Amino acid sequence: MSKIEDYALIGDCETAALVGRDGSLDWLCWPRFDSAACFAALLGTPENGRWKIAPADAGAARCTRRYWPHTLILETAFETTNGAVKLIDFMPNRTENSDVVRLVQGTRGEVHMEMELVVRFDYGLSIPWVTRLPDGSLRAIAGPNMLVLRTPAPLRGEDLRTMSSFTVHAGETVPFVLTYGESFRPVPRPIDWKRALDRTEEFWTNWAGLCSYRGPYAEAVERSLITLKALTYRHSGGILAAATTSLPEKLGGKRNWDYRYCWLRDAAFTLLALANAGYHAEASEWQKWLRRAVAGSARQVQTLYGVTGERQLDEREIPWLAGYERSSPVRIGNAASTQIQLDIYGELADAFHHNHSQRLHGAETWLDIELGLLEHLENIWREPDEGIWEVRGHRRQFTYSKVMAWVAFDQAIKARERYGLDGPFDRWRSVRQEIFEDVCRNGFDEEIGAFVQAYGSKSLDSSLLRIPLVGFLPADDERMLGTVRAIERGLMKDGFVLRYRTEEADDGLEPGEGVFLACSFWLADNYILQNRHEEAEALLKRLLALCNDVGLLSEQYDPTQKRLLGNFPQAITHVSLVNSILNLTQEHGPADQRSEVHRAAGA
Repeated sequence: MSKIEDYALIGDCETAALVGRDGSLDWLCWPRFDSAACFAALLGTPENGRWKIAPADAGAARCTRRYWPHTLILETAFETTNGAVKLIDFMPNRTENSDVVRLVQGTRGEVHMEMELVVRFDYGLSIPWVTRLPDGSLRAIAGPNMLVLRTPAPLRGEDLRTMSSFTVHAGETVPFVLTYGESFRPVPRPIDWKRALDRTEEFWTNWAGLCSYRGPYAEAVERSLITLKALTYRHSGGILAAATTSLPEKLGGKRNWDYRYCWLRDAAFTLLALANAGYHAEASEWQKWLRRAVAGSARQVQTLYGVTGERQLDEREIPWLAGYERSSPVRIGNAASTQIQLDIYGELADAFHHNHSQRLHGAETWLDIELGLLEHLENIWREPDEGIWEVRGHRRQFTYSKVMAWVAFDQAIKARERYGLDGPFDRWRSVRQEIFEDVCRNGFDEEIGAFVQAYGSKSLDSSLLRIPLVGFLPADDERMLGTVRAIERGLMKDGFVLRYRTEEADDGLEPGEGVFLACSFWLADNYILQNRHEEAEALLKRLLALCNDVGLLSEQYDPTQKRLLGNFPQAITHVSLVNSILNLTQEHGPADQRSEVHRAAGA
């Protein structure tokens, strides 16, 4: 099985696939990001579905790969003794149907190639009925799903797989086009793969050209933004947390979650990253998704939703998949959607404010929604919750949750004052001050000299690095300086930041996980706000060095085994990367923008 960092992403802004260095496409959910996978070898074995194209003597071949400049078109180059080939992988933006195009191009000599197509619908469970159509293409059907493979290469069936052996000479191109359709509709029409390639390159190049950032680390910023675009469902504007489910936070462990959904807590940071890089249309579409998702009763607001705002995300386990490197269970759906997480109200209020400050379309429609959310939060902010890390243990009075409850009221006050809007300001100011005093009294431990994970706890938590990033306290406040020092002493592992000590916390799970990469970017942001620029840049460079060869990052990293962990690629990691680079290289970066508009009274 490939390492997580050995995968690259291709997609069409409606779904996405992971392709390994070995030319094996091991993960693809069709037709949407959150549909059942038809290639699920990533979480099981090749028998659970994959599509591999590689030299016959792949074990002796030398492999390098890259994305075509400014695109999501993947090129994998294989060098063998007798010749060389390039495997070009991409997904064109859809017209009638969705396609994966794989082109084998000979560049030197001749190379004997092999293709293996193992289609298994329903997350690797259902073996399809495969027939050859009159035009020579193959059709695979199971239930409502249909795949059609078109190629000039010879095809044969073997042990419920489709195989091909062929030779490519220099200057030749052998195309493979796999198309998804619904089994009860006509067979999808073939596409012109040459035109599709040109059109796909043009789309991504034009989109990347909209980026307004031209400073240091511009390539990393662009790759992260392209990744965010690839994780955006184009019909709704919803941005997924990741393209995968159940890639483990600990190899062999049970911390395996489905991240193919949209989290509210990523809202404001994502809006800032997109808007500061010049992508106002994407920021506006994300804002519209947020508005639609939370519309309705404030009591029913969830922490996460489906790509078009679905609310029923019931969690279940898939027993027939062994899990990535036998990390089980494999989970579909996410029970965190039913949790109470108070920090999301602050994120929504921040998103509302930046919606106004960036003059995004439809800002005024937030007003009634925000009033309902704040009225509800006023009644529940004192309650315990599951917190930013979505613990599966008992609810607690998490400090960061209270900080973000403060942000919700502070942002509402400041935004309405700035734009001349009405509101119950006296009551909101009273609640804001009450929350501020509550956090400073119960969330700060005088003995440790730092903010702690929860009231009455002695445990540290890296979410508290966000305190100055959301404006609760300035970064140079002695309490924040002490918190940063405590995290440097107690939550660092090989120079990177843990979320918290899982062996100390009652989070309902067995201990052990990697370092959470976004937290290290938050530490870099604190360094920048504290004018520790050299330390910030050094940490940033170490983080960028963790990117795989095509510039992608997952959720976590294991410093001991030097491997990426968790779902991949991870949106919040790439959002944090973009924001940290902008914070470091711009005079007025996202951290300043987010924190300056609301400083705590009496801080």
